[in-house]
Amino acid sequence: MTDPTPPVPPLPDQPAAEAARSAGTPAEASAPAYDPASDPDDTGVPTSLHDDAAAVGRGFFSALFDLSFRTFITRRLASVFYLVGLIVIAIGFIVYLVNGIVGGASLLWINAGAGITAIIATLILVPLISFIAIIGLRFIIEAVVALIAIAENTERTAQHTRR
Repeated sequence: MTDPTPPVPPLPDQPAAEAARSAGTPAEASAPAYDPASDPDDTGVPTSLHDDAAAVGRGFFSALFDLSFRTFITRRLASVFYLVGLIVIAIGFIVYLVNGIVGGASLLWINAGAGITAIIATLILVPLISFIAIIGLRFIIEAVVALIAIAENTERTAQHTRR
């Protein structure tokens, strides 16, 4: 039988207010205060962090061939992936729409009811499936970008909490 009470985490060495007062360093004094009203992306994450300057200065190709995977390129390429996905979905839409209508029209000579049904099904299903594909593509890209943002913010938090 297990103990129903969860384990209690250890207490920190000092209270948070005392740690905040004793943590003042010259580097922090020169950094501008974070103002949420002036934040263009409205995520609440400060965009004016000093350690980001090195990451921004690194080129795309140096980040692409970074074997330690310290720099993420997914957020930079998300719009390109989305555009390419939209183009692929549009090409698929056109191909399936034309094939469905041509196939339905060719069925009209054999069985008029089957041909009309195929054309109507094509006109309903192809746009619906294409729309669902666009939504799915957007969800996947947003999930990957959110995962990368979580990883970047976790790394940033870990850098600022090291002793």
